Amino acid sequence: MNEEAIVFALGPLAITRPVVTTWVVMAVLVAFCALVTRRLKLEPDRWQTVLEGVVDTIHRTVEETLPGHGLRLMPFIGSLWIFLAIANLVGILPGATSPTGDLSTTSALAILVFASVHWYGLTSEGPRAYLRHYLQPSPIMLPFHIVSEISRTVALAVRLFGNVMSLETAAVLVLLVAGFLVPVPVLALHIVEALVQAYIFGMLALVYISGGIQSQQRLSQDQDLTHGASS
Repeated sequence: MNEEAIVFALGPLAITRPVVTTWVVMAVLVAFCALVTRRLKLEPDRWQTVLEGVVDTIHRTVEETLPGHGLRLMPFIGSLWIFLAIANLVGILPGATSPTGDLSTTSALAILVFASVHWYGLTSEGPRAYLRHYLQPSPIMLPFHIVSEISRTVALAVRLFGNVMSLETAAVLVLLVAGFLVPVPVLALHIVEALVQAYIFGMLALVYISGGIQSQQRLSQDQDLTHGASS
């Protein structure tokens, strides 16, 4: 571990800059949400209209991907999108780096998505029905299903980390070569790419959760197709 990245230590636990930045982003988001929801009105003002628009957009996106589960999944997916958007954009601040440019942060987020997939699947279908799809079409497929779950979680973490890190590295190199003659295009590229990466990560999480919730439905469809072909 790079000692320059260590801010302070809690006993044997080293607290690094990405961890501190993550805490700051979380604290800012919590404070902002507490502030803007303290005085909600039946006739919204401009800020409340914007916030309601953001919430409605997230809800519609989740509902279109997984009909009937919009209200249930929106808090998790929405929080993930908003946190990632802010965390990715932190890198545009002078002297700051995005916490998602650190593999430990993206790994933690990927593990959270991994756990949420199984949580929503188990609570939607029950343990027996949910776990049974790992044994289909044959119990011999169980190791392959497990490897697939692990590999896509690793890919989710590495993908976000690699894209954010390469984005910040490219921005630094361009500024070093061209000086500050092109700050606006570089800044615009950083903002767009940061938002795109946040959106992609959230959509992948939503697709994975959707697959976990609908696993039993797919299993029933596969069985119907098998029975139809055999008859």
